[in-house]
Amino acid sequence: MSTPDMTYYATAAAMNAAQPGLSTDARAIMMFEVNKKEVCVAYALWFFLGYFGAHNFYLKRTGIAVVQLLLTLTIVGLAITFFWHFVDAFLIPGWARRENTLLAWTLGAVPVAR
Repeated sequence: MSTPDMTYYATAAAMNAAQPGLSTDARAIMMFEVNKKEVCVAYALWFFLGYFGAHNFYLKRTGIAVVQLLLTLTIVGLAITFFWHFVDAFLIPGWARRENTLLAWTLGAVPVAR
């Protein structure tokens, strides 16, 4: 289990212990709705701040976002980022779906804390 997965696990376990009146399923659904990634938000970030990698930061692709940001700050890298920016437009829905699937799996894997 990776570090982000453990963080989600710890957060979800803490939420289970903090709200005794809700069922585990209700807590998991609430946590999913609060933390899910929206494709519309990712596209808005891509459109306005895409050259700086904002949509990648939002979709938890931090390494790619930092590279895209650094490339944008250079003249030669800006040419590379220009094409990269348009390719990302076709890949955003899959990345958002992957993040939401990982979140759902993580929240569903949390045992009941009693």
